[in-house]
Amino acid sequence: MIAILKYNEGNIRSVQNALDRAGYPSVITDDEKVIRSADKVIIPGVGHARPAIEYLKYKGLDRVIISLRQPVLGICLGLQLLCRYTEEDDTQCLGVFDTMVKKFPSLDLVPHIGWNNFKSISGQLFKGLKVTDNMYYVHSYYAETGSFTSAVCEYILPFSAAMQKDNFFATQFHPEKSSSEGELVLKNFLEL
Repeated sequence: MIAILKYNEGNIRSVQNALDRAGYPSVITDDEKVIRSADKVIIPGVGHARPAIEYLKYKGLDRVIISLRQPVLGICLGLQLLCRYTEEDDTQCLGVFDTMVKKFPSLDLVPHIGWNNFKSISGQLFKGLKVTDNMYYVHSYYAETGSFTSAVCEYILPFSAAMQKDNFFATQFHPEKSSSEGELVLKNFLEL
């Protein structure tokens, strides 16, 4: 069973619909026992970092998430929450990835909305994909590139399109909204 983390931010239903299409049962939950017993955990997200972190702390899920041993996938805001810190509302995050999240420097071009391909890809999430494949993005903040970066996209500047550390995976793009290529990213995660 796949646990989709409920933390009062958006886009949860689109992720669940994508899992349904792929034939994977899921549950939307903020229950610690359900999350700990799930085969995989997905942290979806469209929203703001501070209220998301505050809700996770209120429910005690900040400690739960960083202790998980099964595969975990953060999507968009979910990726940013797995980082150490975001400039959005000066927010300390979960620190799985020792990475800063910053606001794009050009206000004229923010938010980044639309389809972009990759500058580079590596790792299990991208099995069967090419750098020329396009994914769908909606974000104003980006994770810097570094040792945890598994895919790079360029919009204004290079940023982490995906990250991985141990059992933690994350994408800045929305695989659930990225057509067949995004479905393949989800499938690769679900088959870990």
